[in-house]
Amino acid sequence: MADDPTHGALALTPLVWGPPGARPDERRLRQLGQALAEVLTGRRPPESVADRLTGGAYRDLVRAGRMISADRPPFVGSPHVKEPREGAVEMCVLVHCGERSHVLAVRLERHGHRWLCTDFETA
Repeated sequence: MADDPTHGALALTPLVWGPPGARPDERRLRQLGQALAEVLTGRRPPESVADRLTGGAYRDLVRAGRMISADRPPFVGSPHVKEPREGAVEMCVLVHCGERSHVLAVRLERHGHRWLCTDFETA
C-alpha cells in the first residue's frame, strides 16, 4: 500500500443530475475538487479522474502535471458554486496544502445524465 499514491484518498462517486435544473450534490463537488487537487499535487494519478472529465479537460490535466507545490496532502474546503446557465455549474474551492493555499476553479457541464468537468484553473 505504501507505493499506492491514492491510498487513503477520497473515493469518487459519479456526479449524476436529478430533475431538470438540479445541481450536483455539494458533497460530490467537494470530492471532485479534492481529487483534482490530489492530481495537481502529484498525489493521485490523473487516470483516476478520467471518467469525470471531458476528453479535452483530461488532456489539459495530464499536460498540466504537478501544478501545485504541496508540503502536505491537499485538503479542499467547501465549494462556492454558481450556475451561469442551465446545464453548467462553476465551482471554486480553496486548496490547503501547507504554508500556501491555492484556488481551484472548475467548470462542469451536463453530458447526458452526468456532470463532467470541461475546464479547470488553479492559482
